[in-house]
Amino acid sequence: MSPATRPLVIATAFAASLIAGLLIMFWAMGGVSKVAQPAAIGGPFQLTDQNGKAVTDKSLKGKPTLIFFGYTHCPDVCPTSLFEISEVLRAMGKDADKVNAVFISVDPERDTPATMKDYLSSFDPHLEGLSGDPAETAKVITSYRVYAKKVPTKDGDYTMDHTALVYLMDRDGRFVSPFNLKRTPEEAAADLKRYL
Repeated sequence: MSPATRPLVIATAFAASLIAGLLIMFWAMGGVSKVAQPAAIGGPFQLTDQNGKAVTDKSLKGKPTLIFFGYTHCPDVCPTSLFEISEVLRAMGKDADKVNAVFISVDPERDTPATMKDYLSSFDPHLEGLSGDPAETAKVITSYRVYAKKVPTKDGDYTMDHTALVYLMDRDGRFVSPFNLKRTPEEAAADLKRYL
């Protein structure tokens, strides 16, 4: 071996042994199965809209979807968020027909389809209100990683603590990101149009 090639051979042997050692260590630690995967948000569901029609996650595919979880007896966050979503839909003009906007109830005891229909009459007509029985509601809440808890009040009634986030799902029903409503309706509409 010539003196000129000796350092190259040593460096190559060192690199090969380093790679082999790393591969053995990676394999011993469980390989790819141990690498953290992002949490899935969303999943299959079957709920009922405000007109009594069954709606599933598959019904929403083909259009980007804004989803907000709340309840009709909500004193402030829900009506404010639904108003802001309504303003975004208004700013979209005719393109609002190319988007799903969904309000899913976390209060199955009180939010019947008739209650949802009456409540949503104050907002943009594109908004669809979905509710279901307690088991199906719990399933949707879990699959979207929503926090929802019944909180008794002093007068014997109750309120609901819940996540106040608008979920943006793509046309294939995959979670994109939380949708920011804290900007002008025109800015939010322009952002939403990117997913059409």
